[in-house]
Parts: sequence; structure tokens; C-alpha cells
Amino acid sequence: QVLLVESGGGLVQPGGSLRLNCGASGSTFSLYSMAWYRQAPGKQRELVAALSSSSESVTNLTDSMKGRFTISRDNAKRTVYLEMNNLKPEDTAVYYCNAGVIKSGTYYAGNSWGKGTLVTVSS
Repeated sequence: QVLLVESGGGLVQPGGSLRLNCGASGSTFSLYSMAWYRQAPGKQRELVAALSSSSESVTNLTDSMKGRFTISRDNAKRTVYLEMNNLKPEDTAVYYCNAGVIKSGTYYAGNSWGKGTLVTVSS
């Protein structure tokens, strides 16, 4: 099992940018597909984007996130990133990373979750 720690969240004004980081322990990081989820207040956790071990992306971006969010990974650093640009108040949420698998183009979450990092978009 891989241990995950998210960082990079914070308070940002609308239109601003953040890059979230998720560091992983263990030597098996490169074998996992990785994903970012988010959970807004009062809402269910939703998949934001997922990326296979070979960086072929499988995304679940809604129209509102397309062109603004980008997932990437560095296997040598055992880190997955979420670059977020032109942030909107509705992007306010706790963002979590997850280690899982991709099968037939669908991401399946594993049991390894970080504690999350809070992103607040407000003026």
C-alpha cells in the first residue's frame, strides 16, 4: 500500500492559479495509476482527473474544468500534480489524491487516500 500526502492548497482569488502536489511513499508508485478527486462542502467526492503509470491520461473533467486543470506525474519523484488555472469559486473543495488502477479506460480508486488539501477560491 502506498502512503499519500497532498500539499499546495490555499486561499486564492478568482482567476488565480495553484499547483497541487501529492507525494507518495514506497517503491511501487510507478505501478499505480493516480488520480485527483475533490469534495466540495455538502457534495459527494468526485473524480477530477486520472493518469496511468505511463501518463496516458484518463480524465473525468467536466466542461467547466476542461482547459483549466492538468494532471501530470513524475515517477522519479513519486509525485503527481494537479495544475489549476483560472480558478473559480465553484472549485472550492478539499482535493484528494488516490492510487488505483485504470481498466478499459475507467479509473478504479484504490484504498490509498491522502488526507486532502483545501482549496478556497474567494475574493
